[in-house]
Amino acid sequence: MSAHPPLHLAVALDGTGWHPAAWREPDARPHDLFTARYWADLVAEAERGLLDFVTFEDGLGLQSSHPTEPDGRTDQVRGRLDAVLVAARIAPLTRHIGLVPTVVATHTEPFHISKAIATLDHVSAGRAGLRVQVSARRNEAAHFGRRTFLSLSAGYRDTPAGRDLVADLFEEAADHVEVVRRLWDSWEDDAEIRDAATGRFIDRDKLHYIDFEGPHFRVRGPSITPRPPQGQPLVSALAHGGVAYRLVGRSADIGYVTPHDTDQARAVVAEIRAAQAAAGRAGERLHLFGDLVVFLDDDPAAAKYHKARLDDLAGYAYTSDAKVFTGTPGQLADLLLEFREAGLSGFRLRPGVIGHDLEQITRGLVPELQRRGAFRQAYEADTLRGLLGLSRPANRYAAAV
Repeated sequence: MSAHPPLHLAVALDGTGWHPAAWREPDARPHDLFTARYWADLVAEAERGLLDFVTFEDGLGLQSSHPTEPDGRTDQVRGRLDAVLVAARIAPLTRHIGLVPTVVATHTEPFHISKAIATLDHVSAGRAGLRVQVSARRNEAAHFGRRTFLSLSAGYRDTPAGRDLVADLFEEAADHVEVVRRLWDSWEDDAEIRDAATGRFIDRDKLHYIDFEGPHFRVRGPSITPRPPQGQPLVSALAHGGVAYRLVGRSADIGYVTPHDTDQARAVVAEIRAAQAAAGRAGERLHLFGDLVVFLDDDPAAAKYHKARLDDLAGYAYTSDAKVFTGTPGQLADLLLEFREAGLSGFRLRPGVIGHDLEQITRGLVPELQRRGAFRQAYEADTLRGLLGLSRPANRYAAAV
């Protein structure tokens, strides 16, 4: 019997997979990519594997192989469906798995996001979350016309002006999350009376102005959507360094991190825990998930060949911000349990080719972890907070009894 609690597992869904040539695989289904059935099938498979949740990638510009600018390529998948709307479409088709769409805080009003994710939580009966993301891409800013950015090249990013821009974007994201969270609480749990006999639908005294004022937002509230079933849907963020670690420590329930070895994982965990304590949240449960891109097969050589063949199709060797793993589900289980010793409580896996590697996760990795007593045998809760061992928070505006 393991001395550790079971691992948490999530899958990051992006197009046909995280390798840019994944769409050219025989089982990739590129013709179905913009259909509801495609996404429903993926999430159904993830739920069959008892995963905690799936995340849906999104953005406000076309995908690009360049880190800060459009690339003009036509040989890779371009275009996306809206992540929040996909999650809402999938919600009635699933029963247990969490649904976590990506939202870009930089160009999206928190009032809109609060009611969209609250709605997702209602239609999924308490399985919603969000992944907050920032953007400094000039082409994305041009869609909105409210601000302009210089090219955030590596050289500019390391200048004082570049560092200030990045810091401000993450401060804005923290305020965005704070507004969203307050709006979720702006309706008390029993604000809806729904008494046809007396003609009273709501108790107006239990709807609250949030009156948020900061450098980026001024929002009065209340929301137009009743408090979500979870009270507070899960907030998550991907973090690669200092300012992003502070956002996770201050604002998130889950942080996704990208260590490439256990020593780096320990250092990242320590830095985020320090940021969490500095934000006054030392007593709160904050999950840290390791991100890995995975190419899996029953034979290690086959997994390596699989990636190498995709690299040939793409014309270059694929690399990632996260560790890229090629091997068997059993070898991946070994690695995850090794990383767990560094303080990670779960992992978000990015399938290199979704049509192949998602089933390798659900039908290969999951049974291997179950055999080792490191993963659940059945869903033990009906909400995403419940699956992650997080209590339902009290409403900040409700009078203490």
